[in-house]
Amino acid sequence: MKVIVIGATGAIGKAVTEELGKRHEVVTVGASSGQHQADFTDIAQLRSLFAKIGKVDAVVVAAGALHFAPLASFTPEQFYVGLNSKLMGQVNVALAAQEYLNDGGSITLTSGIVAEESILNGVSASMVNSAVEGFVRGAAIELPRGLRINVVSPNVVQESMDSYGPFFIGFEPIAASRAALSYARSVDGAQTGKVYKAW
Repeated sequence: MKVIVIGATGAIGKAVTEELGKRHEVVTVGASSGQHQADFTDIAQLRSLFAKIGKVDAVVVAAGALHFAPLASFTPEQFYVGLNSKLMGQVNVALAAQEYLNDGGSITLTSGIVAEESILNGVSASMVNSAVEGFVRGAAIELPRGLRINVVSPNVVQESMDSYGPFFIGFEPIAASRAALSYARSVDGAQTGKVYKAW
């Protein structure tokens, strides 16, 4: 299969690229690196990207920015960081990918453990991750041509603990390679509308 991985240079994206690369042709995309570059918050850039790459069998997104801060100090602008990036960026990918996926192809998005396990300073992350999962459940029953859509909800990964460790006190981080197995289940499997918990 030919698979696009968006966010391929991040901790999880690298592991997903390595795992899927064992069996498939992987095309890497990043905001400023990878084989192709695109800002996934701009659907016009995504449509141009897919037109350039052509038909594919699967699209994986392992990207998305979030803002972490106490609720008491949160501003609407800070909420829009996650809404515009991790939520609408991934929705944009799903919208743009539909016409470039072969019949029976798949879309795999990323949420996160805080959709269910709330943390201090993580109200935006909980909101956005829950919204991504809701989008996937709704989209799964409407996609045509046997297209599938799933979401992976990873725990914090060991490779990101330097950045996110202070927010995840008491969580046992997992290796990004372990999280990547859930993306493989989505791409190589047959389910749709599923949340794969990589905890």
